[in-house]
Amino acid sequence: MSGFIQGDDRHQATLFPEQLDDYIAEDSSVRVIDVFLDDLDLSGLGFKTHSEKTGRPAYHPTILLKLYIYRYLNRVQSSRRLEREAHRNVELMWLTGRLAPDFKTIADFRKDNGPAIRLVCREFILLCKKLNLFADAFVAIDGSKFKAVNNRDRNFTKAKMHRRLQEIDASIERYLGQIASADRQEAVVATDNTHRLEEKITALKTEMARLKTLEVQMRQAPDHQLSLTDPDARSMKTRGNGIVGYNVQTAVDTTHHLIVTHEVTNVGHDRHQLHHMAQQAKEAIGAETLAVVADRGYFTGEEILACEQEKITTYLPKPQTSGSPKKGLFSKRDFIYHADDDEYACPAGERLIWRFETQKKGLTLHKYWSSHCPKCPIKSQCTTSQYRRVTRWEHEAVLEEMATRLEREPERMRTRRETVEHPFGTIKSWMGYTHFQMKTLKHVSTEMSLHVLAYNFKRVLAILGVQPLLQAMQM
Repeated sequence: MSGFIQGDDRHQATLFPEQLDDYIAEDSSVRVIDVFLDDLDLSGLGFKTHSEKTGRPAYHPTILLKLYIYRYLNRVQSSRRLEREAHRNVELMWLTGRLAPDFKTIADFRKDNGPAIRLVCREFILLCKKLNLFADAFVAIDGSKFKAVNNRDRNFTKAKMHRRLQEIDASIERYLGQIASADRQEAVVATDNTHRLEEKITALKTEMARLKTLEVQMRQAPDHQLSLTDPDARSMKTRGNGIVGYNVQTAVDTTHHLIVTHEVTNVGHDRHQLHHMAQQAKEAIGAETLAVVADRGYFTGEEILACEQEKITTYLPKPQTSGSPKKGLFSKRDFIYHADDDEYACPAGERLIWRFETQKKGLTLHKYWSSHCPKCPIKSQCTTSQYRRVTRWEHEAVLEEMATRLEREPERMRTRRETVEHPFGTIKSWMGYTHFQMKTLKHVSTEMSLHVLAYNFKRVLAILGVQPLLQAMQM
């Protein structure tokens, strides 16, 4: 093999460095993990550690946290593989002081310390705040669906249950027809076919009885949905065929793309998440005011009003749900409101005056219409009813102000797309096809917190670099 770079003889004796530290590069991320967790006071976070029944001391939470942060940073998917890495990986040997917990200890630590692990994720956000990484106080909020352990075939909704029962009924009818056909064949062939088809019918009837039992359980659930593998996972609509999983909400800093706060829910829509997530982001950043951008899936008048009352400036477009434009009719946006007169001006130039106040779903609504509607020359372009009525919420001015703000700053929506999709894409890439590996909302929230912590770690390392970050943490 002359002419090529030659390796050392594996049987040649070598003098290894006296210190394990000599193997670890100065810009290695494990040095940041080590300093961050060693400086963190874990005593008040609520970590649980249990000694063996034989009296053997437990591992310190810091050691197991170092293992987990390293695991998620380096995409080590399983506790068994992490155990093997602890025996052979030089960085892990350095990080843990050559300690190598078994896979059961590693797995139980995550399962038993969910709330405390989520607090560690919050502590890193406080470090980012200390480093002045959230100075702009502007976040983008969005949700994304993540797959659960639960397979789609082991999740039941009313529509899915009805469809499966219909499919079984159709299969039984088809097999009964085949039995009738088999009876007209030769005796030996007919007997074999009939026996085989009767076995299939028996299996289908057994499956139908099982589904009937599951249907009773499903109807007793608050949302009429049942998941057998992960009881908290829910069927959710996506742009594809839908998934059984969780809806992860995040608030992402628009400057550095750091996840300021996050929450795992099993509700398939985002309509009631805006104020909750914005308030959490504001508290995490510690700012008196906050600007928030989100997509139209978050548009709810009460949520936007609650944000305005908390000094949170919102940017999100209003969904166009009216069917009038498709019918060739004027929509509500064609009617201009005049606040001084408390009237609407219609496209024909007439005024819609206030008529009465009503209550609907806890909201105070005002009704407006004009007496000139029956004689209006363009009535056919406006309404098929006798009068065109316009409804106005008592806090509609807040929504109008937000719409004006978004018209002046349309680039906010582009900022949203460029900001919030990046973390979701990165984390899902790290997770692989399976996404979540744990079950139930409580444990899935812990798993997501570790992914967020690892993501933020990697972002801050990319922004500041290892040595500047170490210096900042040691100040």
